Amino acid sequence: MDLYNARMEIRQLRHFMAVVTEGGFTAAARAELIVQSALSTSIRNLERELGADLFERTGRRVVLTEAGRALVPQARALLAGAEAARDAVAAVTGLATGRVSVGTIQTLTCVDLPAELASFHQEFPGVQVSVRDAPVGELTDALRAGELDLAFLAPDARELPEGLHSHATWREELVLITAPGHPLARAGRTLIKDLADEPFVDFRAGTGLETAVRRLAAHCGLQRRITCDVTQIGLLVDLVRAGIGVAFVPRAIGERAGLPCVRVTQPEPGRTVVLAGRGPAPRNPAAAALARHLTGAAPAARP
Repeated sequence: MDLYNARMEIRQLRHFMAVVTEGGFTAAARAELIVQSALSTSIRNLERELGADLFERTGRRVVLTEAGRALVPQARALLAGAEAARDAVAAVTGLATGRVSVGTIQTLTCVDLPAELASFHQEFPGVQVSVRDAPVGELTDALRAGELDLAFLAPDARELPEGLHSHATWREELVLITAPGHPLARAGRTLIKDLADEPFVDFRAGTGLETAVRRLAAHCGLQRRITCDVTQIGLLVDLVRAGIGVAFVPRAIGERAGLPCVRVTQPEPGRTVVLAGRGPAPRNPAAAALARHLTGAAPAARP
């Protein structure tokens, strides 16, 4: 096998994992920055070389075949090995090149991630940064599997899952947002016990925000009446603005939306956000540089 063919095989495996991660060929092609026809050809060539179909191409979303499911852990291991080789070169060249993958919860506010990545790019213009937003469970699994180098998590427990390390932590204040003109907006503050009759708009289960709010409600004995649950924070804000219900969000989200932010007392709600990795010092030099950059991203950060 010559080097050209070896490179092609790694590329095919990366395309295969992109389809698995993104859930379809169109999204995978967009993530890999290639046209869909090229990605489809790459997958067909891989299937031909392996002698088996890897996906069931029925409907809008592709489904892994048994052969495809068997390939996933092997592809992850091979891609991790290839990534380690690239990282070694990047270390020698002083980060003139490299790649780092960072995951984030959708409702991150303690760090201005776009601004920090722009600043990082100015310092290391040759490093390619890949960003993925997903629920905490998916980010944790991807971090453990080596698909992500770093991830902003809002963990359900005080301790991170075994094998993960905290590079920095932040504390975010949660407030209650309401539609303009809502009686609670005029009051400016409320007690948890006074929210029993309020309809709520909730975020999808498994996200850091939903977990924090569910834990708070359980701790205070609040039985919330959920009128609508959503998967996008922008839609949640719009629904609150329309008067469908109230919602707990980080203060910065409510303020950016221009909605009334009602302070909740007894207890004051909040959540912890953690920048996590697989060890005290990432092996990937680009990830180590980004971790150092992000841990100094805000005065509130604590190592």
